[in-house]
Amino acid sequence: MPLLSRRARATAVAASLAAAALLSGCTGTVQEAVERGVEDAVEGATGGQVDLSGELPADFPASVPVIDGDVELAGGAADAEGWVVVMSSEATDPLGDARAAIEGAGFREDPTLAQATAAGSAYTDGEYLVILAGEGGTVTYTVTPAP
Repeated sequence: MPLLSRRARATAVAASLAAAALLSGCTGTVQEAVERGVEDAVEGATGGQVDLSGELPADFPASVPVIDGDVELAGGAADAEGWVVVMSSEATDPLGDARAAIEGAGFREDPTLAQATAAGSAYTDGEYLVILAGEGGTVTYTVTPAP
């Protein structure tokens, strides 16, 4: 259980810092400095790499589909620790789309894990655990090796 609590804290830190950077309305050199500061702060809090460039991490598992949209925040500590990806979408129901894509890729919902995390819907394919949480046009993917 402590591992999920650490990830939940890291996700909250990452999402909060990313939101601050996105809402700041910075442009050009100032925006780059803010993004670098956010990346450094999240990397320090999580011990993993964080990227605000709009790209999925190179080692993000191909078996985990993400919705169409913009990558607002992406980070991870490779497959040993997992990844956190925050996507934004103009779709009518981005979280519903994310759930459908995950299920279509062969993941099955595990309500016992979702109750334990209280962070959203939990899915597993035996190799990875994917926790989906969303609000409005944003979906957060927390992906870890399956327990």
